[in-house]
Amino acid sequence: MQNRSFVNEFVLLGISQNPDVQKVLFVLFLLVYLATVSGNLLIVVTIFNSPALVGSPMYFFLAFLSSIDVCVSSVVAPKIIVEFLSEKKTISFAGCMIQIFFFHLFAGVEVIVLTAMAFDRYVAICKPLHYTTIMNSRLCNILIGVAWAGGLVHSTIQNAFASQLPLCGPNIINHFMCDLYPLMKLSCANNDEFGPLVASSSGLFCILIFSILLVSYGVILFSIRGHSIEGQRKALSTCGSHIAVVILFFGPCTFEYARPPMVFSFDKMVEIFYSMLTPLLNPVIYTFRNKEVKNAISKFWNTSMANLCKK
Repeated sequence: MQNRSFVNEFVLLGISQNPDVQKVLFVLFLLVYLATVSGNLLIVVTIFNSPALVGSPMYFFLAFLSSIDVCVSSVVAPKIIVEFLSEKKTISFAGCMIQIFFFHLFAGVEVIVLTAMAFDRYVAICKPLHYTTIMNSRLCNILIGVAWAGGLVHSTIQNAFASQLPLCGPNIINHFMCDLYPLMKLSCANNDEFGPLVASSSGLFCILIFSILLVSYGVILFSIRGHSIEGQRKALSTCGSHIAVVILFFGPCTFEYARPPMVFSFDKMVEIFYSMLTPLLNPVIYTFRNKEVKNAISKFWNTSMANLCKK
């Protein structure tokens, strides 16, 4: 333990050192976080309170994705928001390791859930007669279990890398959160050993899954050529939402981890988009492009308002 690190806490430089800018960012980030949590929870509650949606594997995965988006955002956003009003922006070594663990845990789970959603759409469009047989509740629960197991393995590996970095000081992280590359910038050892490990465990994983998803959606779009116009429209609408979410998630993820261990000036903006804006945009994309979800939300809202008025 003594050979590993002499650093007990880190100073986070955050996004800006200007007090006036920090006040503006506090309001902006607070609104984004509240919108993210409320939007995603609205989708979860709506799906589980709608008989037409709750039994569908697609909406089962969508509800789970929304709950994971809340978790991903909650690992990062609350501390950033508090730090905008704090003079001393620090995080302990243990707190840093915990943040890395849970951020990569939920991100790893989301990667596998997005893959499961692509598989669900493939079965629904390419094998419609066997859809209910293949995508039964048992398989859906197995896929969710695989997602948690995969996320746990991924985050454990990342934490193992981070905890073994020899950090001899200084303890200033030019970032708003703890992550692998900012920590490697503080390492007093040769990062030629750790850099390829991070790139292979995170970056290669992102590229591989992203490529598989793009190929799978290509197969789906190719297979609907013989469908009716209405069938093509519905398939394109559903797949369009998934493809948009996949690109929003994997684009920043690939940039962040599928590269040499360097720190760029715009890394903070990419991380903000990846950890806060993508979870905010996901419910917007699925809601505005899906008539069933919009109708279910409208019905749930009207029912809730009617019940409140009766009370």
